Amino acid sequence: MRLEGVAHVFGDHINTDYIISAKHKGRFTDIKQMVEYIMEDIRPGFHREIKPGDFIVGGINFGCGSSREAAPAVIKESGIAAVLAKGFARIFFRNAINIGLPAVRVDTQSIQEGDRLRVDLDKGMVENLTKGGIITTQPLPPFVQQIVDSGGMENYLRDHPSFDL
Repeated sequence: MRLEGVAHVFGDHINTDYIISAKHKGRFTDIKQMVEYIMEDIRPGFHREIKPGDFIVGGINFGCGSSREAAPAVIKESGIAAVLAKGFARIFFRNAINIGLPAVRVDTQSIQEGDRLRVDLDKGMVENLTKGGIITTQPLPPFVQQIVDSGGMENYLRDHPSFDL
């Protein structure tokens, strides 16, 4: 799967409360309503910057904090195609894959705000179309990629009724 979009760069230790504050999680039950508040505490109005297919780029420990499932769901609902980070909190990574949001571990140091990127999930490559250059990473394991390609675990299990738990 190849994705192309603009990088929106955040730093290290972006916790789930930064992604979607608990005060909004309690106010809304519809994830679409929460999109307006994505990253509002660290970048007010961020939802207006996002174009479908863009990327969130983080540093280390992206998605730390609570196990709030709404965090990756809001990111996906906002139109972000994937999250690229040096490292992910394990529960965030798992929740992202479970809903079909690619979470790519890659050295993000050279990626700057506004860079246009092409991400090849199958080959494990991030190409910076703005500055040139390719960053390689491990592709997602085939089974995990199948879950992402299906749009998440629920769809994967529906599409593969013979899957034996």
